Amino acid sequence: MTRRVVVTGLGTVNPLAQNVPDYWRGLLAGHNGIAPITQFDTTAFKVHFGGEVKDWKPESFLPSKQARHLDRFAQFAMVAAKQAIAESGLDFKKEDPFRCGVMIGSGIGGMNEFEDQHTRCMESGPGRINPFTIPKMIANSASGTISIEFGLMGPNTAVSTACSSAGHAISDAYHAIKWDMADIMVTGGSEAAITTMGLGAFIACKALSNRNDSPESASRPFDLDRDGFVLSEGAGLLVLEEFEHARKRNAPIYAEVLGIGNTADAFHITAPHEDGAGASRSMQMALKMAKLNIEDIQYINAHGTSTPLGDAAETKAIKKVFGLHAYKLAVSSTKSLIGHLLGASGGVELIATILSIKHSVVHPTINLSTPDPNCDLDYVPNHARAVHSGFPRISHRFRLTFLERSGAL
Repeated sequence: MTRRVVVTGLGTVNPLAQNVPDYWRGLLAGHNGIAPITQFDTTAFKVHFGGEVKDWKPESFLPSKQARHLDRFAQFAMVAAKQAIAESGLDFKKEDPFRCGVMIGSGIGGMNEFEDQHTRCMESGPGRINPFTIPKMIANSASGTISIEFGLMGPNTAVSTACSSAGHAISDAYHAIKWDMADIMVTGGSEAAITTMGLGAFIACKALSNRNDSPESASRPFDLDRDGFVLSEGAGLLVLEEFEHARKRNAPIYAEVLGIGNTADAFHITAPHEDGAGASRSMQMALKMAKLNIEDIQYINAHGTSTPLGDAAETKAIKKVFGLHAYKLAVSSTKSLIGHLLGASGGVELIATILSIKHSVVHPTINLSTPDPNCDLDYVPNHARAVHSGFPRISHRFRLTFLERSGAL
């Protein structure tokens, strides 16, 4: 039996918006979500900006007690999950709970809670540590809390593979449905690593842009003057569903997941292989699984982190797979508008790609003003663009490679 997997719900909290419609409008308008960090004093840091979720008030979306018992990353995930489930029209009381599951990715997990309780321990002693510390900070608190909230008793995992976390979670959820382990999966990624340790550590590994005088132009994928990525936070969650199950309940269907590729560079702890070896293989695998030719693809939503090594390697990988057709592709980076959400990136970027399919338009790569000779594809610079209507094969490329799982570059 061939089981098809479709997307029936979307939800997001990110630096541009706290819901999907506003997120999409912001992407198309080329709005920028990067600004000075407000969660703590950054005076002692070399970088003072990031992609924060603005004016976050979890009590506006969640019961106050539940909000207190969740780390910031899990709050994001819960709110995005509620949006996606509501949009899908699912009533889990009418579903077999053992056929419904959750898979959420997070590269770091509850870093806010870890830092808060470490400070409390050092200042007041171990006896003052919050008894909810462990359930708040562990990486599977998002997936576990969502499953409890909705009574979902099927497959439930937390994926932690750095920048690939959401992509891997979505891939695993896809396979759970494909191989008849579940009919419905809530999946994606969530991250909240804009903390003193998070910012300081990424500065220490020299991954971040230093454009303190112009934060809004700091994330500039594929531009000659790019100097690192922008640390951001948020969540992007989706409802995946078996096609016949969705059709029987007349669910809204955004897109069908046709193919996934999963490889590793096995090259360096942070740097990608210079010729994009792992990325190109994963794209080839996805095309083969989807039974598509390279000419069938119109658009690629790029990883596009704004790092010197990463963007050049990604460009090489695309050209290696698509040959001359690469120059006919539209390629854009969501991170140019919202920064790098680490383990949540794959979720928010897949949502952007699905909306491109729905509306036949792709969002721009902003801040692309100085062409890099090593990045010579069509990156949809600075303005959104319409694509051929009715074309069902716009492709989000699950680039599940070691260069993403190792983190920044």
